[in-house]
Amino acid sequence: MENRENIIVTLTFKFALEIIKYCESLQDSKKFVVANQLLKSGTSIGANIREAQNAESKADFIHKFKISAKEIEETIYWLELCKFSNNYPNVDELLEQINNISRIANKIIITSKQK
Repeated sequence: MENRENIIVTLTFKFALEIIKYCESLQDSKKFVVANQLLKSGTSIGANIREAQNAESKADFIHKFKISAKEIEETIYWLELCKFSNNYPNVDELLEQINNISRIANKIIITSKQK
């Protein structure tokens, strides 16, 4: 049996690591509220997708991905706030990553509903 990399699991794990680094820089700048919110939503995306890999049913799998989709939207919100606020580190790379993750996650949800 071929052991293939699960791209969405890998992307969301790498994204969570980047979010942790970014939030640590926010905490160093005493931007605790945004850092905490972004850390929660940005790391829970991958946690829910990882959990979906062991779903009990197709409905459970889709449900976990839909939770991830909500966390993706919340993360985009916090990143956009950072982008348009003064004195926040650049988030363009993070926004690019999360938009790519969003496209893949939504495609997985749509495809899973059709099967």
